[in-house]
Amino acid sequence: MKSPSSRACGAVAAALSLALLASACAGPDSPAAPGGNAAANDGKPVTLTYWTWTSGAEAATAEFNRTHTDIQVRFSQIPGGPDGYSKISNAIKAGDAPDVATVEYSMVPEFASQGYLKDLTASSGELVRENFPAGVQNLVTFGGKTWSVPFDATPQVYFYRKDLFEKYGVNVPTTWAEYRVAAERIKAADPAARIGSFPTDAPLQATLSWQAGAKWFRVEGDAWKPAIDDAPSQKVAAFWQGMLDDDLVFRHGAGTPEESKSRADGTSVGVIGASWSAGGMVAAMPDLKGKWGVAPIPHWGTPASGMYGGTSFAVTKGSEHAEAAAEFVKWMTTDPASMRARIGALKSPSSALPANTAMAEVAARAFDTSYFGGQDLYALTGAQIATIVPGWTWGPVWGKVGADFKDEAARGGLAGGLVKAQESAAAAITSRGLKLAR
Repeated sequence: MKSPSSRACGAVAAALSLALLASACAGPDSPAAPGGNAAANDGKPVTLTYWTWTSGAEAATAEFNRTHTDIQVRFSQIPGGPDGYSKISNAIKAGDAPDVATVEYSMVPEFASQGYLKDLTASSGELVRENFPAGVQNLVTFGGKTWSVPFDATPQVYFYRKDLFEKYGVNVPTTWAEYRVAAERIKAADPAARIGSFPTDAPLQATLSWQAGAKWFRVEGDAWKPAIDDAPSQKVAAFWQGMLDDDLVFRHGAGTPEESKSRADGTSVGVIGASWSAGGMVAAMPDLKGKWGVAPIPHWGTPASGMYGGTSFAVTKGSEHAEAAAEFVKWMTTDPASMRARIGALKSPSSALPANTAMAEVAARAFDTSYFGGQDLYALTGAQIATIVPGWTWGPVWGKVGADFKDEAARGGLAGGLVKAQESAAAAITSRGLKLAR
């Protein structure tokens, strides 16, 4: 298992000054000192609530409850994406938030700047410093404070149907130019088949723009400078708009029934994803065992990748059991039993690539490679960490930017979505009281 490259990951997020988040994080409820006590409640166990959408998390939580007597955790499955974040933020505003929630790296600056997260520096700062590569630390630590604890690393990879690529006489593409040629040949060989799907949503556009060298947010002094419609992003948008206009890829949204059906029936012969994608494939398409392969993501001439997703554990504002929550989070992110439970989950097995090197090695040993015909998923995805393009920073207004990009891209195309997202970012930064670089 290849260890994450500190150099490649190290520049993934800029070190942000406290002033960038001060407008919201200086409130009376933030930062909060660790509170709660696993031995409190007159000897009764502390009960935590935990919300997430991630695969294998319910099984891991059950294993924690089985092996701990002083803390018990009530697990709740919530939707991923905007619906899940709305649920979390609304619960925080209503004073009814979970103690622990999954927060993607892209949303950590936004949730921290709005005062939704507890400052975990005292309870988990040392854990993060000692157990995770510097670049992953930078995704959850800024302004000199730790806001969440990393879980996984998510370089892009390409999943493909080995049997169908062979049937259509197509080689696995290594560049995006080769990808388009392969798409044309697949459609010509079977008019019902496509090389994959391209949903007009922000996460995929962002990660492919990142791969191409874009930097959607920068920090200039104590101000934010969005650059979402930059040249690399427009190059990516033009490529994929051409693929869509020429009917070379489906438009199925990520996670939709249409997308799932096309993967299962073989009309989609490839998937742009990350390590976490594999678990869902194993669970949803058991009959296709041995027919899928995984390869590095196609590139623009030099091997490169962006981070597609990636999650962390946060303790929300208002939690009365921060000390117990920190103990639970530590177990979930660094204890081998947690990863083995995730991988072995029957209903929803995980295939996440842990950011913690020791946990990644545990996952690699536990994952059944037979689904991919003996191919070592973790060796391949781990090696791609070194190809992550440095210099990417997530901004503090990702939720609004992502929603506006999706709406405009669906109406007027990907290029227009980037322009709208740029305008949206500038307006949202200003309206939130944060500084906008000119």
